[in-house]
Amino acid sequence: MPRASKPATDRTGQIYRALRHAIMEQALPPGAKLPEDAIGERFGASRTIVRYALGQLAAEGLVELRRNRGAVVATPAWEEARDIFDIRLGLERLVMSRLAGRLDKVQVAQLRAHVDDEERARGENEPLSIRLATEFHILLANMTGSAAIARYLSEVSSRFGLILALYSRPHSSECAVSEHRAVIDALVDGDADAAMKVMESHLDAVANRALIMPSVRKNRELSDILDSYAAAPEPAPAGTPKKADNRA
Repeated sequence: MPRASKPATDRTGQIYRALRHAIMEQALPPGAKLPEDAIGERFGASRTIVRYALGQLAAEGLVELRRNRGAVVATPAWEEARDIFDIRLGLERLVMSRLAGRLDKVQVAQLRAHVDDEERARGENEPLSIRLATEFHILLANMTGSAAIARYLSEVSSRFGLILALYSRPHSSECAVSEHRAVIDALVDGDADAAMKVMESHLDAVANRALIMPSVRKNRELSDILDSYAAAPEPAPAGTPKKADNRA
């Protein structure tokens, strides 16, 4: 099979990132339809390119591809919440064991800068706050240097985010910020057992804030939602240090 041209690859990545961010920020809620023609029109892309981006999201469990009915944002069942939580907890423990006492100064500054971003978004931009909270855990996984750990934790964290979008209270960014700072402090101290306990306590708090009830959301046009995400910049390559906030 011939390789896709670079412009097509770039356009696929742009669509993938825009949809992924919109899903993670809950602008596109579980069950939202993702018509290929409407997405392609917004990005000036063919349905083939859109279909490839949707396939990537489906592989991560964020999108469901339904035969002859098109794609929709995935709608996880509440029954799978406990399994997803247990899998995520196991992965997070592994991340803690790999990173405790091993973070360098640049990584610590990058983590603190990320949490500073979370704090700035708190109360001002809740959708961004939700996404940053998930990306904090993905950033930690990337710092292990294991592509497998980073991939699986990213997929499980994103899937868990969909479950919370369906069954949780409104996001509590204040709790997330303070808990994330505690995780960083535990890792810097170098005590793997303590770091695991802090992470477990954090995830338990997230789970305990959940409710077994569907969220009520206002319907919005897909084109209006994607307008906010279409111009998102391409992320830096994995491992690229983020400029630290001088206040960190």
